[in-house]
Amino acid sequence: MSDAPEVNPAPSKNSEQHPLDALTGGAFSAETSGDRAARIREWLATQPSVEQLQDVLKELSARDKSAARAVRERLDEIRRTENQEKISVEWAEKAQALLSATPFDAAAAAAWQRDAAKAGAALSREPLSQFKAQLAERVKAVEDLQHRTQVQREVALLLAQRIEVLSTKSWRDAQAALEALRADVGRWQEQAGELTGDASWSSVDARFPPQLEAASAQLTLVWEAFQSALAQTEAAAADENAPLPTVPVWADEIRVARGLPPEAAPAEAAKPAAAGRAAAGGRGKPSPEQVEAAKAAIGQALQALKEETAAGKAGSAAVQAMRAAIKSHGRFVDDALVSEVHEALVAAGEAEGWQRQNADKLREELVAKAEGLINRPEGQALGGRKIQETLRSLREQWKQADQGAVANHALWKKFDEACNAAYKVVEAWHEKVRQDSSQAKALRLALIEEIKAWAAEHAASEDWKGMARALRQFAERWRESGHIGEKLFAELQPLFKQAMAAAEAPLHAAQKASLQRRHAMIEEATALGAAPSLRIDAVKALQQRWQAEAQAVPLDRKHEQKLWDAFRKPLDEAFNRKGSERGPRAAAELSERDRRVLEASKAVEAANASGDAQQIRAAMAELESVLKSQAVADAQQNQAQSQTEQASDASEAQAPAQPARPVVAVRGDDRPGMKKDAAAAVSGRPGAGRPGDRRDAGRGRDARGGERGRDAGRGGRDFAREERGPRLADPAFRAQREAMEHAQEALRKLAAQAHGEALSQLMSAWEARDASQLPSAQQLGGRVTAPVRSAWSQAIASAPKGDASQALLRLEMAADVPTPADQLAARRALQLQMLTRRNDPSPQETWGQDAAQVLASARDEASARRLQNALKHLLKK
Repeated sequence: MSDAPEVNPAPSKNSEQHPLDALTGGAFSAETSGDRAARIREWLATQPSVEQLQDVLKELSARDKSAARAVRERLDEIRRTENQEKISVEWAEKAQALLSATPFDAAAAAAWQRDAAKAGAALSREPLSQFKAQLAERVKAVEDLQHRTQVQREVALLLAQRIEVLSTKSWRDAQAALEALRADVGRWQEQAGELTGDASWSSVDARFPPQLEAASAQLTLVWEAFQSALAQTEAAAADENAPLPTVPVWADEIRVARGLPPEAAPAEAAKPAAAGRAAAGGRGKPSPEQVEAAKAAIGQALQALKEETAAGKAGSAAVQAMRAAIKSHGRFVDDALVSEVHEALVAAGEAEGWQRQNADKLREELVAKAEGLINRPEGQALGGRKIQETLRSLREQWKQADQGAVANHALWKKFDEACNAAYKVVEAWHEKVRQDSSQAKALRLALIEEIKAWAAEHAASEDWKGMARALRQFAERWRESGHIGEKLFAELQPLFKQAMAAAEAPLHAAQKASLQRRHAMIEEATALGAAPSLRIDAVKALQQRWQAEAQAVPLDRKHEQKLWDAFRKPLDEAFNRKGSERGPRAAAELSERDRRVLEASKAVEAANASGDAQQIRAAMAELESVLKSQAVADAQQNQAQSQTEQASDASEAQAPAQPARPVVAVRGDDRPGMKKDAAAAVSGRPGAGRPGDRRDAGRGRDARGGERGRDAGRGGRDFAREERGPRLADPAFRAQREAMEHAQEALRKLAAQAHGEALSQLMSAWEARDASQLPSAQQLGGRVTAPVRSAWSQAIASAPKGDASQALLRLEMAADVPTPADQLAARRALQLQMLTRRNDPSPQETWGQDAAQVLASARDEASARRLQNALKHLLKK
């Protein structure tokens, strides 16, 4: 026989293989949850079909929910992708409709991206990304066209203003600038033609084409009138018999050249209307040709305006044409035609109509406003942008005032000088903006270079927290680098994003790896929580690993909190199960006192939920009585035990004392007159022997049941220590503490609510002069006595009388609340008067009578506000 021991082989497991085990790579035959989850992840990397995923999820959900979670997430991702594809098709159709619509709706196209993002469409994927780019390009083209239209309108206004300024100077200056003006006007007309001929012109907003048409019509009229007047002036300068031009300055210049004195102003030049006519070079009635031309031009524009108004489609083009005709020929028509034009404009929706009689008054107001831009009080100076916008508005109003009225060159000169002086502030502001923009650009470029250098230096670093902190600081510095224009920002922003992406790459890689490790720990926590017996050592080790990972690699706070919640949830559930198993046993261990405290605490919480102050106070008193009654019972028990101990001490004292040992030596006293027997008496007082002979037998100073406590040596007084019962159990102690805190908070809220309601009723009673609406003394609080309430009732019931200004000031002093700004001087004066009256009662003592005086006076909103603000503080003190 062999010496080798006989080994019984272990029986092999004869388990049937699951049908889906071969498909999932042995996931159903894995022994542990971690192995099963790992094999499922490997199988998911092979991109299985939806049917296979559904079959595996159905079978795996009953076996291992943790491993089935990955399959469920893959199915959810597939469904989200399908939904996004459907949404993408829908929004692609909408984008195609917007692109093919005529005219193109820029507003709807701009809103398409926002609405698509809200709906969950994947704008970064095809075909939505292509449609997004096409729509953005079309919107940009339309917005650029609208911007160019506004620029052309401003240029037309500036050209017209330039022509008007030339009419106030010598005609030779105008003749010298004629060619330059002709070139500028021709260039403007070409650019306006390019705008209207653009393919996207039909897609611009409806308000822009009328603006361009009106600007073109106005510039054409002004330019033609300027050319005609200059040609007439040149003819008058060449021929002495030719008629003088209609421009006053040029006509006076021709008269001087002919040897004639300039035309004098009429005697009534001081009057605004006469001054306007004299400044315009009025020489009496205009020529018949001018009158006929003016009637014809204004009549034609008037007829067109009436036709469009009758048809119900009077638009801005007809109104602007009427305004242009008024500006050129309005000074030569009679009052009847002026009234007719005014009525037509009002009928067309122009509320201001044609008010040429108020032109000089409006101009004087505009001059005052222009001068007021600079001459402002200290500390109220306007900024450059505000002055720029105001100047643009003032010049536009001046042009409107000039339409159809006689020009007033004296006021125009003052207005232009004031505007030019104010524009210097705008120029300084523009210069500062340019400098700030240059500095901001330099700072941003330097920051981009600094980010690149930092990324190269810390490429191999593993201090992920430091890297995240530095990257946040870079982003904050970019946001705080100053304001730059939109165009420059569009150029620098991609460079910054590119530099930040390169710098963030190592941190993102570390965060991705940390996410994988944390998901694995979450699966381990799920497996530990699902185990029949909870392994505390494994849980602690896993929590330490999680904390080390969280401290090493930072994540977004919200994401990290979600991961922590997912990690903690299975462990908390396991501990809760364990605690619930111990719950009945722990509840059975509570004493009778703890159960009574718990029941009283629940009653307090129920009273808090009811919102009744009386119930809350009653429940609080019941809880306090439960705590106190048990403490008293325990104190009585302690007192009985103390009496028993004292009785035993007394019996020991009555026992026959042992003979004292003979005194061998006595400490002497060298004081004169002191005898040895006295010293012996002092030294032989009771309790003065050895420590072993003390009555308390070495039990300490507190050993006699508190007869002479810790404070016995402090002045010889005895203090009885407060007797306390045994400590409450933790559940009972926490329950009573939380119940009392909640009850006190509820009582404070109810008191504040009652105080506000009582104050509102008081103010309503004063407003209605009805003493029956006055709150009771209990509602007003303990600060309002019965005599004070009676005085308030009489004041409200009586007719309004007296002045309450001083009483209101005294109430505000008593309540220590601020006084309105317009009454501060009166409050200071009253305080000075009160300092001289030393024996008079203070406002804190007489606030009830002061309130009665206010209630007896007439009520207004300001007084009611001040009284309510003061009483709100006084009734609570």
